[in-house]
Amino acid sequence: MNISVKNNYYTLEQKASLDPKRIPHHVAFIPDGNRRWAKRQQMRSIEGHQEGSDNLIEIVKAGKELGIKIFTFYLFSTENWSRPQEEIDALMWLLHTYLLEQQSSFVEEGTRLCTIGNIAALPEYVQKTIEETRQVTAHCQEADLIFALNYGSRDEIKRAVQSIAQDIIHKKIIPEQISEEIISQYLDTAPWSDPDLLIRTSGELRLSNYLLWQLSYTEIFSSNVLWPDFTPYHLLEALLNYQKRERRLGGA
Repeated sequence: MNISVKNNYYTLEQKASLDPKRIPHHVAFIPDGNRRWAKRQQMRSIEGHQEGSDNLIEIVKAGKELGIKIFTFYLFSTENWSRPQEEIDALMWLLHTYLLEQQSSFVEEGTRLCTIGNIAALPEYVQKTIEETRQVTAHCQEADLIFALNYGSRDEIKRAVQSIAQDIIHKKIIPEQISEEIISQYLDTAPWSDPDLLIRTSGELRLSNYLLWQLSYTEIFSSNVLWPDFTPYHLLEALLNYQKRERRLGGA
């Protein structure tokens, strides 16, 4: 079965070139370029974000068919609050409507919605929709779709350190027990394995305060394509590139 987005396909033969035993289990995305895409199309920024959210649906569908089990998307960072209030309000409404529209599809396709980040700082109506979608999809087991919202890795690590300090004060743990594994258990991403592959679109070559702890040994793929134009074929290219690499995980 071919998958298409904007008339861009990969064939069964191309898909067959993937080694099914070496598909990355967890892929993280920085879906960059929505605003630049909108500017090139002489459209408003929010229309670029809308196009990007539509594309996210297609990429997750393609990724699931290719064998990816965990998807993490960097959707709204702690730094994004510095954007114009009009754009922030539009992004919050877009997230709200996206989740409402996709709830039934998530359930049908076995996709569980999860989040990382300080959700409590989002507008109440958005928090309510997120929680509702979490509950509706809690039983789904085909794939986890993780949205990083009001997320910054430094903020995440700060919150983890604060929690560890509180547990030391209350004698739940002692300092000598603190290891990399213990620290990981206090992070927002504790329920999941670290990403195997990070895909960043629009040609940027930086992490932008995203999953700094978790990406220590992650393979990174940068695509020059803006996110709304990133297709299943581009995803396949990223996976093929990943499979050509030898992951040493810090070893020789």
